[in-house]
Amino acid sequence: MINYLCHVCDKTFRVDAIRYKCECGSPLNLTQSEMCFPIEEIASRDNNLWRYREALPIASEASIVSLNEGMTPLVSTSSSVCDHRLKLDFVFPTGSYKDRGASILLSKAREAGIREVVEDSSGNAGAAIAAYSAKAGIDCTIYCPSTTSSGKLTQISMYGAKLKLIEGSRAHTTQAVLQATGTTFYASHNWNPFFLEGTKTLAFEIAEQLGWKAPDGVICPVGFGSIYLGLYIGFKQLHDQRVITKIPRLLGVQSVACCPIYQAYRDNQPQIEKMALEYNTLAEGIISELPVRSQMIMEAINSTDGAFTVVSEEDIEDGIKILARQGIYVEPTSAVVVKAFDHFVQTEVIRYDDLIVSVLTGSGLKATDKLTKMLSM
Repeated sequence: MINYLCHVCDKTFRVDAIRYKCECGSPLNLTQSEMCFPIEEIASRDNNLWRYREALPIASEASIVSLNEGMTPLVSTSSSVCDHRLKLDFVFPTGSYKDRGASILLSKAREAGIREVVEDSSGNAGAAIAAYSAKAGIDCTIYCPSTTSSGKLTQISMYGAKLKLIEGSRAHTTQAVLQATGTTFYASHNWNPFFLEGTKTLAFEIAEQLGWKAPDGVICPVGFGSIYLGLYIGFKQLHDQRVITKIPRLLGVQSVACCPIYQAYRDNQPQIEKMALEYNTLAEGIISELPVRSQMIMEAINSTDGAFTVVSEEDIEDGIKILARQGIYVEPTSAVVVKAFDHFVQTEVIRYDDLIVSVLTGSGLKATDKLTKMLSM
C-alpha cells in the first residue's frame, strides 16, 4: 500500500483526500514499493506516459484520466560543443509538460472520489489541472497572479474552471488558495506528491528514447522544482531497477530576478533561503521565492552532482529568438535553457564528450502577449 511519507520527520500517513502536508508543516512524498515495469514490452504499448503503468501509483484502470499525453519528441541540435538534444516537452494537449503531473494527480482524485479541487499557479499548471479536471468531470477553481499571461488565463477559463486573480506576488496567490484547502482537495503541483509521479515519466521517456541509457546531464528551468524533482525521482527509480547505469547530472536554471536555489548552490549553503522577487521577469513560470520542497531539491543537487546557473532578461530574449529560428516556438520560461547551456559549457560543467538533454517546457502560444510586446520593443 502506498502511504504519505514526510521527507523531514519520517512520519507516515495514509493517503487522505484533504491532507497535503505533514503535521510538522513539510511537504509529503509517497512511500514506494519496488518499481518494476517490463522493459521488453514497453515499445509495443500505447505511445503515451501510461506505457509505464506499473511504475505509476494508480490502482484502478477505470480511474485513469488521460488525453494521450507523453512521448514528446527528442530532437538533435547542431551544437559543435557536444551531443546536445532538445526534449520538446511542450508538445502536450495543454501546451506544457505540466500535463504529465495533471494526468496522474487527477487520476488519483477520481480514484479517491473527489468532486472538487483547487490549485494555485502562474498559468501552465493551472491550465493542466483545469483541463484534466474537465476530462474527469471534477469541479475546479484556479488561483493565479493578476500578472499571468492572458493566453493562459483564457485557456483556464475555457476549460470551465473558476478563475480567481490575486494581486501581489506569486506567494500571495498561494496564501489565498490555502484558505480554501481546509475542505477541498488541494491539487497542487508543488505540494501534492502525485504530481511528481507524473513528471518523473519525463526521465523514463528520455532514457527510453536514448535506448534505455541515461544522458550525462539534463538542463531544465526550475522554480518550485516539479520538473527537476520529477527527473530526480524518475532517474533514481531507473537506476535502482538497474535499467540505467548512472543518474545524470541535473542542471537547473533560474532567472536573476528570483534565484534562491542558485544562491544556495553558488554559496555552498546547506539550505535554500527565501529571496524576494527583485523585478518582473519574462520567465514567469519559474518565480519562486522559496520552493516548498527545498530540502529535496538540495538532496537532488548533491546526489546527482548537479549544478545551477542564472540567466538575465537579455539571455531569455536571445534564447527565444535562437530557438524560433530553428523552428521551435517556446514561451520565455522554456527559453532559459538556451543560454544556460552556454554558461554550463563556459564553466566546464558540460564537457565536449557529454550527451546533454535540454527540456523545453511550454509553448510560445502560451505567452503571445508577452512575445508580441518583446518584438515591438
